[in-house]
Amino acid sequence: MILLTMDTSGPVCGIALTEDGEIRYEAVVKNNFTHSRNLMPMVEEACLRSGVPIEKVDMFACTVGPGSFTGVRLGVEAAKALGHALSRRVIPVDALEAFAEGHRGFDGLILPMQDARAKQVYAALFEGATLERLTDDMPVPLEEILDMAADDGRKVLVTGDGAAAHRGEILSYGKLASRVTCAGPAGIYLRPACAAACAFSHMETALDWRDLEPLYLRPPQAERQKNLKEKGHE
Repeated sequence: MILLTMDTSGPVCGIALTEDGEIRYEAVVKNNFTHSRNLMPMVEEACLRSGVPIEKVDMFACTVGPGSFTGVRLGVEAAKALGHALSRRVIPVDALEAFAEGHRGFDGLILPMQDARAKQVYAALFEGATLERLTDDMPVPLEEILDMAADDGRKVLVTGDGAAAHRGEILSYGKLASRVTCAGPAGIYLRPACAAACAFSHMETALDWRDLEPLYLRPPQAERQKNLKEKGHE
């Protein structure tokens, strides 16, 4: 089974082409171009370099969130378009689970987080050894999710772009300071091969392309601002 997985949920744009769970091609870029400029050329490059024509891809997958509103929407629409054009099913991938997959086997808790601005992060807790999910994905204040991790009592590995954005606060957080680690620069970005691994293990969640939707944990900023303005006139 040949699977093409796309990730546009965060700062990097990623592509993985796998066959029966084995990587045939993987690429990640972080440059001055937007994901909209990078993504489809990367899809073409993946097919060219792997020797797998797009018509031979059996299924598509993409991270559906949480993450950047615009980035998530772009990836979802690209997966829907490819699914439509080639009559293929598509697999939604939770970005936080894919982050955790990249650190599977950690002896403690894995805390993937993405910077959600407004003094919040998108975050969830996973059991490191098994990747058992311990919480739902949440838009949550940084201190609140750190308190939840601290209450468990074990070591904690924090990953994702939220780990980079809040590294100082995380490492100095009193309840966790002696047992928390932030992933290094090479470990804070989501590897598309990890998203592909999640997709491969959740093939039963494959959808008709029409049914694929972004996973938004809170309304887009424009909608929030509109709601605030409307409340101001009440």
